[in-house]
Amino acid sequence: MKRISVFACEAQPIVLEGLNKVLSIDATFELVGTASDVSSASATIGLLKPDVVLLDTGAGFKATLQFVGELKFLSPTSRAVLWVNDLAEVESFRSLQLGVRGVVKKTFPIYQLLECLKSVGEGNIWLENSISQQVNSILNRKSSPRFTPRERDIVNLVCRGMKNKEIAEELYITPGTVKVHLMHIFEKAGVKDRFELAVQGRRLLGTDEPVILEVNPLTVEITASGD
Repeated sequence: MKRISVFACEAQPIVLEGLNKVLSIDATFELVGTASDVSSASATIGLLKPDVVLLDTGAGFKATLQFVGELKFLSPTSRAVLWVNDLAEVESFRSLQLGVRGVVKKTFPIYQLLECLKSVGEGNIWLENSISQQVNSILNRKSSPRFTPRERDIVNLVCRGMKNKEIAEELYITPGTVKVHLMHIFEKAGVKDRFELAVQGRRLLGTDEPVILEVNPLTVEITASGD
């Protein structure tokens, strides 16, 4: 089984040492590199192309998200996870909109950190295991929509964090066709945007349990187009 490669950006050496020890005893993971900050990590990440990049936000939330944007060019297959002391709900969703695949707090137990790294390494989205009333009502729906084979392909790619243009290139169709398919998918699945679809996609396809999220629909807007 292929191990999930992890690169960690963390300012505190003692934290990196602890992370190294934790990952070294779990055959699921391989810590391939570390850096004290994102500015010194760019070249190494570009060479190593790890599955997951674990990012401390000590340099500031804005600077960290700027690096997440750069990561798409440095290593397109790498997925970013924010490793935070605390993060407001709105900021969590903003980070997901900008390409982050997971947010885990440093105060969480070790098993949750490993769960996050594993889930994101496998192509999922991971957040704290608590649910708003709106998302809970959606996740508890028993019936699964009847997607066409093409719609199933698109749902899978949305779950992998791809935007419309990337999906179009992957499936050899136009971005406009992707938009039309997504409109039908949203209607069939009863979701309002691609973020909810990404959260629930694997369950809707009958392949996996959904990622469980904490959502405040009154304060968070998620862009649906994904252009």
